[in-house]
Amino acid sequence: MAASDEIESVSLRYLSGLGNSFSSEAVAGSLPVGQNSPLVCPLGLYAEQLSGTSFTTPRASNLRTWLYRIKPSVTHEPFHPREDKGRLVGEFDRATTVATPTQLRWRPTEVPLDRPLDFIDGLYTVCGAGSAFLRHGYAIHMYAANKSMDGCAFCNADGDFLIVPQQGRLFITTECGKMLVSPGEIVVIPQGFRFAVDLPDGPSRGYVSEIFGAHFQLPDLGPIGANGLASPRDFLSPTAWFEQAHRPGYMIVQKYGGELFTATQDFSPFNVVAWHGNYVPYKYDLSRFCPFNTVLFDHGDPSVNTVLTAPTDKPGVALLDFVIFPPRWLVAENTFRPPYYHRNCMSEFMGLIYGMYEAKADGFLPGGASLHSCMTPHGPDTKTYEATISRADASTEPFRLSGTLAFMFESSLIPRVCRWALDSPCRDLDYYQCWIGLKSHFSHDNNAGLDEKD
Repeated sequence: MAASDEIESVSLRYLSGLGNSFSSEAVAGSLPVGQNSPLVCPLGLYAEQLSGTSFTTPRASNLRTWLYRIKPSVTHEPFHPREDKGRLVGEFDRATTVATPTQLRWRPTEVPLDRPLDFIDGLYTVCGAGSAFLRHGYAIHMYAANKSMDGCAFCNADGDFLIVPQQGRLFITTECGKMLVSPGEIVVIPQGFRFAVDLPDGPSRGYVSEIFGAHFQLPDLGPIGANGLASPRDFLSPTAWFEQAHRPGYMIVQKYGGELFTATQDFSPFNVVAWHGNYVPYKYDLSRFCPFNTVLFDHGDPSVNTVLTAPTDKPGVALLDFVIFPPRWLVAENTFRPPYYHRNCMSEFMGLIYGMYEAKADGFLPGGASLHSCMTPHGPDTKTYEATISRADASTEPFRLSGTLAFMFESSLIPRVCRWALDSPCRDLDYYQCWIGLKSHFSHDNNAGLDEKD
């Protein structure tokens, strides 16, 4: 069945709330009552726990889900290394990656049509830091796929995936159920979940951030108060769905230490009839984000647009933040409203989902990306700066920024860049020139301040 037809035939229902403890049954009475692992589970199912944190993690942050399945996931052949082109990286060292403080930008990658590429085959690493084996760090990937996953499922043992589709919807089947994710939405697949990606609209591309040894959560709101930014109720998780069919040769592709391994089994991994817990995949519509902004003067820091964060042990410092720049009103008076020129102790990877980014009048296109690393200066290009200061009379008028949606993955760890990303034909080697035209507007009387005798 084609993915587009399957969407029409499946009634997609979601559970609302981020961090909630959910229960879902595809067949009434399939969840055990009063205990997790009875001697015999209802309907002859197997009980299997998927832990997202250690057993002894404090209750407030402990993550786990109990899955009740037709056959347990352990029923598979041994794993074997998968032959691939090594486009995924889990160890960001000198062997495979390069450190550079240079500002980098890439044009959009066209989805190849000369060979079949599913989500796994079309996934490649751009940059990252740390180590999947040491359980600390992150990776930033992009994907360009032209076919649905058929007879296989993907499992990431290294970390959580936050997927940002830019072109084409993703119809994602997980062990907890199905989700339809459109451009303008994001989806998080936590570490260890098996999932498959179908492409109902054909060729698709987008961005992926991956975090090792941590999970995404909502940022603290501080003085903002109880409401604003992303609301927990707007995050949606799937409801139980299962398939029972015998599937000889079904392949599990596991990402482990940045490498891919495969194992075969004779059944679908999506045979979970019921589940309960708080460790689940979820999606979020970015149009539900409630932005906060300056209402008098100056420019707020981009951190006020944080949707999700993966914090470190150091207060206020993130392993990775997911920040968006959505449509909004700009009302600051006598203020340069585009993002200010900046050098940051954090490193910033940006992508554009649609429209034009407010700080780059030229060259930054939907599906493209840029990287501004730790303490590397960046900011509006020449065209944006000159156009903004030439409209000084309009600087007090409210203006609605519309038709745009950009985002940023921001990390406290310095990224190393994959060699193929530096050598990519999509890399804009002239990116630096967007600032070269910035000229001095300094006006000063050369005699001012000089002593009379001089």
